[in-house]
Order: sequence, then C-alpha cells, then structure tokens
Amino acid sequence: MTLTKVDRINIAIDGPAGAGKSTVARQVAAQLGYVYVDTGAMYRAVTLLAQRKGIEPSQSEALRALVRDIDLQLIPTAAGQMIMLHNEDVTEQLRSREVTAQVSHYASNEHVRTKLGEMQRQLAEQKGIVMDGRDIGTHVLPNAELKVFLTASVEERARRRHRELTESNYVPLKQLEEEIAARDKLDETREIAPLIQAGDAILLDSSHMNIEEVVAYIVKLSQSKLMEVSQ
Repeated sequence: MTLTKVDRINIAIDGPAGAGKSTVARQVAAQLGYVYVDTGAMYRAVTLLAQRKGIEPSQSEALRALVRDIDLQLIPTAAGQMIMLHNEDVTEQLRSREVTAQVSHYASNEHVRTKLGEMQRQLAEQKGIVMDGRDIGTHVLPNAELKVFLTASVEERARRRHRELTESNYVPLKQLEEEIAARDKLDETREIAPLIQAGDAILLDSSHMNIEEVVAYIVKLSQSKLMEVSQ
C-alpha cells in the first residue's frame, strides 16, 4: 500500500460576530501560504443582491431562484480578497450597516445555506484552505483537520467594532453591544446550521489576546496538526 504524505490541511475557524475571525483567518492563511475563503462575505453578497432586488428574507422561493443563478467569485489580491458579484466588485459595499443588519436573516434561509455550502466545499477540495464562518466545522467542512472556535465577550467584541467606526458611520457602544447580542441569539437559535462549537474544535477566547497572539497560536496548532496527519 502506498502512503501519500499530506502537505496541506483545511482549517475551519468558527465563532460569533465580531470575534475577529476574518482578520485572523486571513493572516493565518498568509503565514501558511494557504487560500483564505471569507464565507461571511459570500452571505453578505447574497444579502446585498437580495436587497437590490427587493427580496425579503421571508421570500424563500425568491431566494432559491436568486442563489440558483448567482455569479459569485472570491478573488485573492494583494490588498485582500475581492468579492465579484455578477462581474461587479462589491467588496466595500458588503460592510455597509444595511447589509450587516440583515445578513443573519438571509443567511438563515435553507436554500441560501445549501447553495453557498456547496460552493464552499468545492473550494476546499484541494486542501490548503482557511475558512471562517459560523458553521464551517459543524456543517460545511466537518472533516477539516483543524477546527477552532474563536470567541470573545460581547463587551469586547463591541469595543473592537466601535474602534473600527468612523465619524460617518458612528454608532454608540451600547447599541453595538445590543446588536451583537441579538445577532448571537439569532445565529445560535436558527434551525439551519446554527452557531455551535464543533465537538472536536479547540475553544479560543481572545478577549485578552491581540490579533498577533491569536494568529501565532492557530499557526502553531496547524503545524502540529499537519505533522500529526502526515505521519
């Protein structure tokens, strides 16, 4: 029997809103020479497109048709991942408050999750993927070699979001805390692929860690896991 040495693994990073998953996943991928897949941006793209077409989260059949024909591409660039929606760069638009406020509602739709889950699994077939989201380790990539559940307190996540705001999109800190707590509840209680920690995921509370410390910890975990699976 011929044994094939594994030189790349898939890494799933799950966690609640504002935990820093995207920033961490992007940097982990860069350090390992892997490909970063921003699943949150994919759900935001669907939300943006649905809003443009006047489709409400409750219109399930309309959403089924929307995602069936969607042309969505994630393109790595020197400045980060560019999101192309029907040949339009919508990367910046995906972070608007209008999209942020509604994305969890659209993401809870069965047809949306099924379609995007299929796309995400296809991206991971060749290994060497770092994917972040809310159901990657439990639903999208249940066989990922390394799973991390990245979290932080609601107060800390709100403070991080608050620091990112500018004068033009200012929101009081207390309001951010309430919005994040509400989104946590929605993500954790939805019927389709709710936000839960996978049984074999490593819990990482980053409340008192900076980005560099979190990235270094996950990179070290990935290197240990790679040695383990390649033996």
